[in-house]
Amino acid sequence: MNAWQPILVLLGVVGAGLAALHGLGLWLAAVRTPLETGPFAGGLKPGEHAVSRFHVRWYPVTMIFLAFDMEMLFMYPWVKVVSEVGTTAVVEMFLFLGILFAAVAYAWREGALRWT
Repeated sequence: MNAWQPILVLLGVVGAGLAALHGLGLWLAAVRTPLETGPFAGGLKPGEHAVSRFHVRWYPVTMIFLAFDMEMLFMYPWVKVVSEVGTTAVVEMFLFLGILFAAVAYAWREGALRWT
């Protein structure tokens, strides 16, 4: 039992520390009140809650936007080094654009760009 005593003491210290932190969090927690919505979207009365969920059809649009956003993010530094690196940089960029084009073509084929 002598070999397990430090482990048991450490577990006791960790357990007491967790209990103390949890109690401190409960003691310091602010009193929560329900979220009240005010006018948003240009001062009009809200038709839905400000933190409501979006329709699922917006998620593919978001992914396509991120694909094009990543394309632009990687094209800016590429423009700075393409003259120094040469043909390899051009081939790598067209390979990258080909992969992004394949992703957009797949999304188009699956109907991600259809709104109805």
